[in-house]
Amino acid sequence: MADFHFRLLNVFAETPLGGNPLAVFENGTGLDDLHMQALALQFNLSETTFIFPSSVATARVKIFTPTFEMRFAGHPTLGTAHVVRATKDAGDAISLEMLAGCIPVSAHHDVWTLRANPPHTRAVSASHQDIASALGLVANDIAGEPLWVDTGSEQLVVPLRDTAAVDRCRPDGRLMERHCHNGHRAMVYVWARDSVALSDNAQDASVRFFFMKAGAPVEDPGTGSACANLGGYLLATNIQLPQRWNLRQGDHIDKPCRLYLSLDTERKINVSGRVIELGRGTITLPL
Repeated sequence: MADFHFRLLNVFAETPLGGNPLAVFENGTGLDDLHMQALALQFNLSETTFIFPSSVATARVKIFTPTFEMRFAGHPTLGTAHVVRATKDAGDAISLEMLAGCIPVSAHHDVWTLRANPPHTRAVSASHQDIASALGLVANDIAGEPLWVDTGSEQLVVPLRDTAAVDRCRPDGRLMERHCHNGHRAMVYVWARDSVALSDNAQDASVRFFFMKAGAPVEDPGTGSACANLGGYLLATNIQLPQRWNLRQGDHIDKPCRLYLSLDTERKINVSGRVIELGRGTITLPL
């Protein structure tokens, strides 16, 4: 029998029960991929992570959803960094080795920031009408050209004309599979900036991320990879630099998240959010 210690956290959280939940196993040594996948299904959170030693970074991290392993995801990166700092006394500047590469992460108290990979973009073949129909909207709700963007996890990024259109999204799973699929998964990230700025020296925006789970569309509370991809979208559309954005996500499903995006003059993409630990436990397995 072997004991494996885990922590439960909320990421992009402004309150203890807000944010996007995450389970982090402090030391995955001794677990194979089948065990990690089974544990991720057992927790049934959007992601569960496992920490291992690394020869090239502060720690190596494996990320599992209940059904598959991910190359990169934002809220698992920030939440896992929080646990690595606590368990390894690693300080406020660390790096995490993932399938997508080594990701630098830094902290100011409990607000963590990751530096995303440079973005890759490609054009969308679906029409505005096709994408709008998949979202339960009309074509003129789309405010610009959608793009596939990849800073570690490719997603469809769709600009909408106003936050009211973001609120009205009612995705159709069948149409998402047809028009919002990249060959591996169907997903779509929508965003619109506020008509009136709420923050000094920053843009404010409402965002939502939809993906397919068990044949139906579901909504993610807070999506750090998509926040990074929004940064890639803004760079691809030649926005003036530097930029700071405050993003609201998760309010529509009563799990409010607050994500902070910055783009510097060197075109680097940074994603930030607060991490709050909720509890700890131990799993005993007959290995």
